[in-house]
Amino acid sequence: MKTFVDQDACISCGMCVSSCNTVYEFNDDGKAEAQVDVVPPELEEEAKQAAANCPTSAIAVSE
Repeated sequence: MKTFVDQDACISCGMCVSSCNTVYEFNDDGKAEAQVDVVPPELEEEAKQAAANCPTSAIAVSE
């Protein structure tokens, strides 16, 4: 599974970083971004939940 954060839609609320900090982190611009190219299988559910909880729907996940 892969995940991507739309930098234009991200409002830096930190919900994804706080719920799945192994996959998401803040970049130098203060926006969230994926820190892995491929989400490890054991973190897929956490990453999907982080995407579902994003208030601006800035996170996309793909199989």
